[in-house]
Amino acid sequence: MYIDIGGVILLDINTISTYIIVCLTGKIDTMRVNVAQLLKEAVGSERIYKLEELIDERDSVPINGMLTLIHTNRGILGKGTVSTYVEGTCNRCLNSIEIPLEFDFTEEFFPLIDINSGKPVNKEANGFTIDNNNILDLTEVIRQYTVLKTPMKQLCKPNCAGICPSCGKDLNAGDCGCTRPLQDKRWDKLVNLGKE
Repeated sequence: MYIDIGGVILLDINTISTYIIVCLTGKIDTMRVNVAQLLKEAVGSERIYKLEELIDERDSVPINGMLTLIHTNRGILGKGTVSTYVEGTCNRCLNSIEIPLEFDFTEEFFPLIDINSGKPVNKEANGFTIDNNNILDLTEVIRQYTVLKTPMKQLCKPNCAGICPSCGKDLNAGDCGCTRPLQDKRWDKLVNLGKE
């Protein structure tokens, strides 16, 4: 199925969420951790990482936070605290803005192969998985939580004045001087109803 969104054609309906996050952040950051050694250790073993250390320097959006990986009897439990931002547009004045986001996540990742034998396991694992090379990829987790935490109404500031409906000037910079009716004349009788 083809979808046209503002001149950008998406080839598949399943790519819409990816398109949204790419538009908000500029690109999807890749955060991959090799967990082979952790999977070989005893259940309850853990590793702590700074998220800044897992991100390629070429990524355009900084992601900061801490990640704790804990070996469980089924896989790896990932617990993290993330702070980042997304780029958006103020819904009132249409200026570009950066929206700070902070969130915590807790997700379990399931291996596709047994670390000791190399045989496939969890063929029908629901949720997040650890690939055949024992690489745990946080990209999808961060993407999903970022989309969920991005506010629907994006404002540059809570008291943003917006734009003039007549000339389109940003009213945060000052009054535009347009002579526009303060209200629609069709509402005059209702407005004057309580004053009589």
